[in-house]
Amino acid sequence: MSLPIMSGTGRLTDDPELRYTPTGLATCTVRLAFNQRKKTEDGEWEDGDAFYVNGIIWREMAEQVAESLTKGTEVVVTGRLKTRSYTTKNDEKRSVVELLVDSIGPNLRYVNARVQKLTRRSDNGGGSTDSPPLTADDTRMASVGSTPSDFEAPF
Repeated sequence: MSLPIMSGTGRLTDDPELRYTPTGLATCTVRLAFNQRKKTEDGEWEDGDAFYVNGIIWREMAEQVAESLTKGTEVVVTGRLKTRSYTTKNDEKRSVVELLVDSIGPNLRYVNARVQKLTRRSDNGGGSTDSPPLTADDTRMASVGSTPSDFEAPF
């Protein structure tokens, strides 16, 4: 069964947090807020309920997001929702929903952006330019800082 896909326009509530796994892969956590605004009968804007989720970004895109986006930026994002379970230091079981980000960028409705195409890294031999698969050590570091500090990641 595949993970549910989410696409939407949201806002970064904090600056992106860039970290590196023990094997050197970049991972970035972004805190996203989504809400629906509507005009009331008297013409005033009213915010609806908010949905907050941590977005997890890997590899080169993680570095690009950390360099390009800042707190308050309105973004268009697509990813897969995933529930991750963990146990706190106090032996309490918890779970958190995270968005495994497939694509993210500034919403150009209200801002200008200058796009700069980046060259992809290669493997020194003309083979595949894809990054190596994630290891258990890499995924363990994915959400450090994105949930309460009193937990030990389960993997």
